[in-house]
Amino acid sequence: MKSNQFDAIVVGSGISGGWAAKELCEKGLKTLVLERGRDVQHLKDYPTMTAAPWEMPHRNQIPRADKLENPVVNRCYAYKEDTEHFFVKDSEHPYVQEKPFDWVRGYQVGGKSLIWARQTQRWSKYDFEGPGRDGFAVDWPIRYADVAPWYSYVERFVGISGSYEGLETLPDGEFLKAWEMNCVEKEIQQRIKAAYDDRDVIIGRCAHLTEPKEVHLEQGRGQCMARNQCYRGCPFGGYFSSNSSTLPTAAKTGNLTIRPDSVVHSLIYDDQKGKVTGVRVVDRVTKESSEYFSEVIFLNASALNTNLILLNSTSKRFPNGLGNDSGVLGKYIAFHNYRGSINASYEGFDDKFYFGRRPTAVMMPNFRNVKKQEMDFMRGYMTFYTAGRAGVGHADTPFGAEFKEANSKPGPWSVYMMMQGETIPKETNHVSLSPDQQDEWGVPLLQINVGYDENDEKILNDFHEQGVEMLTKAGCVNIRKGDSKQSPGLDIHEMGGVRMGRDPKTSLLNGFNQMHLAPNVFVTDGACMTSTGTQNPSITYMALTARAVDYAVKEMKKGNLK
Repeated sequence: MKSNQFDAIVVGSGISGGWAAKELCEKGLKTLVLERGRDVQHLKDYPTMTAAPWEMPHRNQIPRADKLENPVVNRCYAYKEDTEHFFVKDSEHPYVQEKPFDWVRGYQVGGKSLIWARQTQRWSKYDFEGPGRDGFAVDWPIRYADVAPWYSYVERFVGISGSYEGLETLPDGEFLKAWEMNCVEKEIQQRIKAAYDDRDVIIGRCAHLTEPKEVHLEQGRGQCMARNQCYRGCPFGGYFSSNSSTLPTAAKTGNLTIRPDSVVHSLIYDDQKGKVTGVRVVDRVTKESSEYFSEVIFLNASALNTNLILLNSTSKRFPNGLGNDSGVLGKYIAFHNYRGSINASYEGFDDKFYFGRRPTAVMMPNFRNVKKQEMDFMRGYMTFYTAGRAGVGHADTPFGAEFKEANSKPGPWSVYMMMQGETIPKETNHVSLSPDQQDEWGVPLLQINVGYDENDEKILNDFHEQGVEMLTKAGCVNIRKGDSKQSPGLDIHEMGGVRMGRDPKTSLLNGFNQMHLAPNVFVTDGACMTSTGTQNPSITYMALTARAVDYAVKEMKKGNLK
């Protein structure tokens, strides 16, 4: 037991787990990070980071056999031959779809921080106030002012490119140099702003080092080269990941122990002591069981896996899952609605082009139901668009001189617009444990029952209506609406199930991400979210994690977590 005793245990090594490890280690705690997947080290374990398509057996395509065997992960935009080693195969990690749900996972040290889309927008005061104001979910126990300094804290370390706009709906942060819009994107921006008083169009904010500062160079990271090969693992450290940033920083303290291949079965609740004392682990390779003990535990296994672990953490005191007297554990799961898209053409600007492969889009903060409920649906959506030109090989002409001439010039301009809609957490959207099916490590399979509702359809319709109107006023032609009809989950923004709140009767966590009924357990990944907002969520997870660690360590020093 002594060799398995630590000051703190972190379950999961992705974006929030890496931050928990960094903060705990820097505050002097001997910290164990448990990761269910294999070890992946920065640079050393990025096998395709500089590979050309012709150096890959299938020219960066996925063979048909893999598509048939693993249909869920094959629907993910980032899953290709050069990245497949960072994704979970459906056939190796099954789950039960009570409703269609595409659960995209990355089981390795670094988790999905190696394959995330890296878009980072702060929440506004309206997002934290929304549930309490509009009467859905439960009231957030925190407000923007509580999180704002922690947004700044993590942004400085991560490195966020963005422009200062002074918007209430999308607060400014600590920014590096912003990426630039191209000429057509600027034209669309100017026309939309001229046509609408309530719509702001700005360049996207993303975790890419456009101008590395000393804090980034100290991490061993360098400038983003706009290669568009991010999901392979970045050899420059130009984008933020646990592997290139937080985990190496934690290791420098001498306080970090990482144990890969550690499938967490459950948390150990000691009925006699009346507290959680540790974690049960099954070795991924040998299937041997072991236990690890600590004063404080941070759950960062990703939203649905954190729900699974807590549901499986049963005891005499908590027969329905750890801390689950309220019965809301696993319920009120939400996600982002990505179904809507619009394609269009843009005429003119034939003498203009652009440089590189910019890692972000142009974005519009939500403009629906912002300051009050005013539509026939609740909440709203962010809008993103890009403009580009088809490159070499675009022209469909016969071979010979005509083909060569046609493909020596860039093609026409096209425009793509998409939505990121907020969904309303509902009790009926839930996860549970299978009563009769287990994985090969003896953990019950997760049953997922999450779907769209009428509100989601109304948001989709409004995006289509407003998007077509905006692009028409912006001068686009040949405008075509699209509905992917994709299942929930493919957004990879699942949230909730272990939500924060003010009342233990309706929530699992307090305003510091601390479990109401198990005070030495903290949850700071997507499971903690009370609502989803319309923004990409990762920077909020990071800020909440740093804030929660600061609180937890202070409580430990006071003796309040014993």
